[in-house]
Amino acid sequence: MEHADLDNLIDRAAEQLPVDELSLRRLKKRRLLLRDRITRLELELDPKEPA
Repeated sequence: MEHADLDNLIDRAAEQLPVDELSLRRLKKRRLLLRDRITRLELELDPKEPA
């Protein structure tokens, strides 16, 4: 749920004028970190190779 919330925040921040570039970059970095965490958790739950 948090990932979708970040997407919405980034979309709204990008539409505002003037654009706060620093806040936008911070939100995007947070979204990438969260996406990496989700990917790691998915790999732990369902490894590609049999154990």
